[in-house]
Amino acid sequence: MRKPVIYRIDLDSSTNQPTYAMPNQPSFTPFRREVLLQQLEAQPEWDLLVIGGGATGLGVALDGISRGYKTLLLEQVDYAKGTSSRSTKLVHGGVRYLAQGDVALVREALYERGLLLKNAPHLVKNQDFIIPNYNWWGGPFYTIGLKLYDLLAGKLSLGASVHLSKAETLARLGSLKPEGLRGGVLYHDGQFDDARLAINLAQTAIEQGGTLLNHFEVRGLLKDARGNIIGVSATNQETGTAYEVRAKVVVNATGIFVDDILQLDKPGGRKLVRPSQGVHIVLDKSFWPGDDALMIPKTDDGRVLFAVPWHNRVVVGTTDTPLTEYRQEPQALEAEIEFILRTAGRYLTRAPQCSDALSVFAGLRPLAATEGGDEKTQEISRSHKIIVSETGLITITGGKWTTYRRMGQDTVDQAVALSKLPAAASRTAHLPIHGAQPTPDRSSHLYVYGTDQPALLELIAQQPELGQKLDLSLEFLKAEVVWAARHEMARTVEDVLARRVRILFLDARAALRVAPAVAALLAQELGHDAAWQQQQVAAFREVAQQYVLPS
Repeated sequence: MRKPVIYRIDLDSSTNQPTYAMPNQPSFTPFRREVLLQQLEAQPEWDLLVIGGGATGLGVALDGISRGYKTLLLEQVDYAKGTSSRSTKLVHGGVRYLAQGDVALVREALYERGLLLKNAPHLVKNQDFIIPNYNWWGGPFYTIGLKLYDLLAGKLSLGASVHLSKAETLARLGSLKPEGLRGGVLYHDGQFDDARLAINLAQTAIEQGGTLLNHFEVRGLLKDARGNIIGVSATNQETGTAYEVRAKVVVNATGIFVDDILQLDKPGGRKLVRPSQGVHIVLDKSFWPGDDALMIPKTDDGRVLFAVPWHNRVVVGTTDTPLTEYRQEPQALEAEIEFILRTAGRYLTRAPQCSDALSVFAGLRPLAATEGGDEKTQEISRSHKIIVSETGLITITGGKWTTYRRMGQDTVDQAVALSKLPAAASRTAHLPIHGAQPTPDRSSHLYVYGTDQPALLELIAQQPELGQKLDLSLEFLKAEVVWAARHEMARTVEDVLARRVRILFLDARAALRVAPAVAALLAQELGHDAAWQQQQVAAFREVAQQYVLPS
């Protein structure tokens, strides 16, 4: 075990870009892939090896690093490629889980919500939600329930819930249908940018001394003569180079794909995940122009509907559809799209149509399967589960974004309890995440860069052409593509447009338009040729078409 490495951040005098230095070592950029590959090849054995770069895997890796363990994380595609970039953008305790009686989960999630607001204030904010009441009993029922929600948050509460009259509700929700409305209840929860948080978590882990590599697929598990896991076999997806990597502890944190890794360990074993698909539609802000979010706690089939302001658009969803088959790029079903549009139309004064959708995205929830396996997915607990196989593989499944930190802590605690790692205390509860700074002014979309924003602006000052917009209809700049390649480990057009600048999720047609320009900028930064650019644009178009609804 070693002490976490804290790099000193300097500003390069010639480029005005941030560089990092270790004691008695020259400055360098720790996020460069060459540096990370050198670290991988130089380490004969890791204390902790994490498979999976979503919220869960990043939480495990950062917790391990915070305790001083030599930690490696391998992600087969990109950080937050799967479920972790496709959420409802909420950091929340879960009002409906309270209604189901899962008080312990809600209390834990509210505590973690409070910590996340403190540790990543540039990405997480206090969001006002309003539940409209169209029944006489709705006001008292939800007011009492949300007072309990406030109470469970304790000192980390984001604010007290209050009952609103009909007039007060309509004054705040101008796009809400007034017919039959009796009033509303206002409460507070967190709202965030999920993929941006994942990138910042990866950066934090690297700054703390960890080694994290995206586009690096684990294809097998290494075992000793007694059948115990001692590492993994993995392949660099960019070069095809194969590696055998040894580790004292291997954690399977692959979300919806945990069963695939378990099959490598024990073919034919019982599946642990019961997937549920959630779909969201992104609309222009004109459909929901205010700053408050809408929450409908129970729709016709028992699902929850949200309309949440996000990056000057509004995200409407979600669905909860059980699936038996799934793939890396899930696709929204026609019935799910129709359900969201129909239900939103019942509450919004302007009913959205398919042609109004700027983007539609689907994500798969890795719900921990139960023994019977016959519950509705919205009734399956979002609590996480940790399973240790006979071979020593530790698998973490279930959970949700809000509790990622606790999931990481519990997983590493399990490794310590098994005497696989020496005892050490977790430090993540009060560890600031890369970019952390209070962000009172969100008028510029660059606020998501937090403490990196000055260096990004300096890059534009040094190269004014990078201050140009990627597309005249969008707020995003060419400099953000360069920054993503240099400092945020972006390797592909999809990495940039889906999970760094979020254009794919905000306006899929615009993302298709700017893909060639992004490919050209990336090629220049990463040293690729014209053939690579063409391949990247074609690959991105294949993915992006699934985010576009027919007009």
